[in-house]
Amino acid sequence: MTLSLKRRDFLLGAAASGLALTQGAGRLRAAEAPLKVGFAYVGPVGDYGWTHGHDVARKAVEAHFGDKVQTTYVENVSEGPDAERVIRQLATRNDLVFTTTFGFMNPTARVAKLFPKVKFEHATGYMTLPNMSAYNARFYEGRAVVGTLAGHMSKTGKIGYVGSFPIPEVVMGINATALAARRIRPDAEVRVVWVNEWYDPGKEAEAAKALIDQGVDFMTQHTDSPAPLQTAENRGIWGIGQASDMRAYAPKAQLTAIVDHWAPYYISRVQAVMDGTWQSQSVWYGMKEGMVQMAPFSDAVPVEALEAAKAVEAGIIDGSYRPFAGPIKDQTGALRVPEGSALSDAELLKMDWYVEGVQA
Repeated sequence: MTLSLKRRDFLLGAAASGLALTQGAGRLRAAEAPLKVGFAYVGPVGDYGWTHGHDVARKAVEAHFGDKVQTTYVENVSEGPDAERVIRQLATRNDLVFTTTFGFMNPTARVAKLFPKVKFEHATGYMTLPNMSAYNARFYEGRAVVGTLAGHMSKTGKIGYVGSFPIPEVVMGINATALAARRIRPDAEVRVVWVNEWYDPGKEAEAAKALIDQGVDFMTQHTDSPAPLQTAENRGIWGIGQASDMRAYAPKAQLTAIVDHWAPYYISRVQAVMDGTWQSQSVWYGMKEGMVQMAPFSDAVPVEALEAAKAVEAGIIDGSYRPFAGPIKDQTGALRVPEGSALSDAELLKMDWYVEGVQA
């Protein structure tokens, strides 16, 4: 069973119900009652990207557990005061709550302290508590595959990148794209336009148009709608889907997509709560674990580019290809990572600088 609620209706309905702050968290769930699982989404479930991917996983939880679970989701929750209010209300109604964007981290932590018997799972952050886990995906691994394609297929060497916010998750993706492209084509450039939104199709489309006007002939993005990819199709250049397979929205332009596969993780964490084995953890999974996958490659990808992209994918999985292995120089030409070394996870998670070849 699913309860789909708009943010405003959800808040009003919860307030009208007169639920005390600690109710729901303090009660033991009856053995025969379904486990209640809540989801807070930053965008609409119809964004066909990030939030869509999380909602596909929510539906997979329902399909796997049937009437043993009841899920609730609230979409279009802004990363501000609204987030804490929504997460708090989800906590009054659910045994387990997934909060699915970086900006929900601090609100989730504050609410988790108020509801010690509710389990919380936060995506893409780093904070944990006894009842709050952190989970993240190595999206940059997919960017290395994309950069390899771009290095082979861009005629101008100019790669467009529509960016959301300059946080480490996004910066490392930009850098991974540039490093992989420049391994194939040393003069490749990644040009970035920031929209300061996760989901705004209008702004995303305008950013893509601006990049194409600058001469890019290969489009990628770290925003949530198909708008940059659709713009690429309209302007006759190649593009990459983001977070979900977007081929239906740009069948000629999309070469592949970086797909976030959350379902196995969500199912495992729901099962852990049911079994009484859930413990707080912090995980960062990628291609090896199947959390990051590539959508089917287009027939338009030349054989040489396809073989190179698949070799990178296989190398990431078996550990022989490291996207951030040195030598790596930054924008100023200074050596940041010497040959024979590679950036650690700790260094990647606080990355605030650009590699050589990035214009941002």
